[in-house]
Amino acid sequence: MTALDRLGEEKYLLLTTFRKDGRAVATPVWVVRDGNALGVWTAADAGKVKRIRNIDAVTVAPCDFRGNQNADPVPGHASIIDGEATAHLRDLLKRKYGVAGRLTLWGSRLRRGSDGTVGIRIVLDE
Repeated sequence: MTALDRLGEEKYLLLTTFRKDGRAVATPVWVVRDGNALGVWTAADAGKVKRIRNIDAVTVAPCDFRGNQNADPVPGHASIIDGEATAHLRDLLKRKYGVAGRLTLWGSRLRRGSDGTVGIRIVLDE
């Protein structure tokens, strides 16, 4: 099983992004496998989005819902995806996370609107 396969099956990943000064910021996120990449969904104004726009290098590692890392991190590169790709990512999240995923996405759409969230595509450095 490849790292991409293994990480795509996890319920939570610890996504670590980097500030301009090099300091790491880790956040637990839901994850889906999307072809040859991993997909993550977040608020458009989240700090991780700004950090990825500045520095696309990231690491990802399996974790629990509190962000307690369970394995060694894997390096990769992330990019913010467009609206159509984000809509596809939302569908994948609904499929993987079931009722909890649907309710979370619905609540987010009520609070932020459809443009209030973005998808992040992560390609692993393997």
